[in-house]
Amino acid sequence: MGAAQGQAEVVEIDGETGAPEWGADHLRSAVTAAGIALWSWNVDDNTFAMDERGFDLWGLTRSRQVTFEEMSAHIHPADRDRVRAAFAATRAIVGDYEIDFRIITNEQIRWISARGQGNDAGIISRVVFGVFLDVTGRKQAEEANELLAGEMSHRVKNLLAIASGLTEITSRSTTTTDDMARELTQRLTALGRAHDLVRPLPGQEGKAALLGDLLTILLAPYDDIGAFSGRVRVSVPRMGVGEAAATTLALVVHELATNSLKYGALSTPTGTLDVSCSSREREVVVVWTERGGPPVLAPTGPGGYGSRLVTRAMSAQLGGSIDRNWSEQGMIVTLRMNKRYLAT
Repeated sequence: MGAAQGQAEVVEIDGETGAPEWGADHLRSAVTAAGIALWSWNVDDNTFAMDERGFDLWGLTRSRQVTFEEMSAHIHPADRDRVRAAFAATRAIVGDYEIDFRIITNEQIRWISARGQGNDAGIISRVVFGVFLDVTGRKQAEEANELLAGEMSHRVKNLLAIASGLTEITSRSTTTTDDMARELTQRLTALGRAHDLVRPLPGQEGKAALLGDLLTILLAPYDDIGAFSGRVRVSVPRMGVGEAAATTLALVVHELATNSLKYGALSTPTGTLDVSCSSREREVVVVWTERGGPPVLAPTGPGGYGSRLVTRAMSAQLGGSIDRNWSEQGMIVTLRMNKRYLAT
C-alpha cells in the first residue's frame, strides 16, 4: 500500500517498519523551506565554499570558493574581531556551536547565525561543514522587546518617584489624614487623566496629547465648582505635547489649580480662570490668569515645597521657567517652556 499523501515513504527492513527514506530532492526542499545556507570551511587555507543561497545572503559574487578575509569585509566592524576569534575557537569546542553576528549588504544590516559542530566533528579531508541562517527578524524582535522592557522599567521608576514626591508634598500641605487622602487622590487622578491622553499624533505635533486637550481635561473638575459652568476657559493653538512633558504639565497645572481652589479665584463661586498660550520660534508661553477671587498677597518666605518642586520641574524637565504676579485683580502665572522639550 502506498504512503499517505504528505508523508515520507516508509520502507521495510527485515519485515519491520524502518526509518523514512530521504532522497537528495527531499533534503534540498527542506533546506530551501527553512531558509538555510550551506557552507564548508577548509581549516588549512581558511577558504569557504557556499551554496547559491549563501552567496546571496552575504551579497558576494558566486564563485568556487571565497576567502575568510573576503567574507570579513562584509561583517559589521563592531563584530569582526569577535567573529574571527569565535571561528578560530570552534575547533576546540565540544558539541554544537552557534555564533550570531551582523553583516552589511547593500547598505543594510542583517543578522546572521553561523552554526556547526566543534572539535572537528565530521571533518572530511580537512573540511568542516555548517549552515548560515538569516535571523534578522528574530534579532529585531529581541531588540524591540529589550527597548520595551527598558522603557517600562523607566516609566515605573518615574511613576514611583512622582508618587513619592506627591506624598511628601501632600503631607506638608495638609493637617488631617482625611485632607491628605483627598488631596493625594486628586493629584494622582490628575496624573492618570494626563496618562490617558498619551497617544501617537499625526505629523510633527508631538508624541502624546494636544496641549488644549491636556489642559481642558485637567481643569474640567474645577469648572463645576462654582455658581456657573464655563468659568474655566482654555484658549491655546493646536500643538502637541510629548509624554514626559505631559506628565510634568499635569503636576504643574494641578498644583496651580489646587492653590487657586484654596486661596485664589476658584475658591469663590464667581471667580474665573483663563488659560491662554502663544507659540514662538523656540518657546511656548502659557499664561494662567485668575480673576474675581479674594485679594492675594505675595508670600514673604521662600515658598512651600510644592512651589519649589514646580519651579524645579519647569526648569529641569521643560527647559523653562515659572513667574508669578500677585496683582490686585488676581494671580497671573506665566509658564515659559522650550518648544523642543515640550515635544519629548
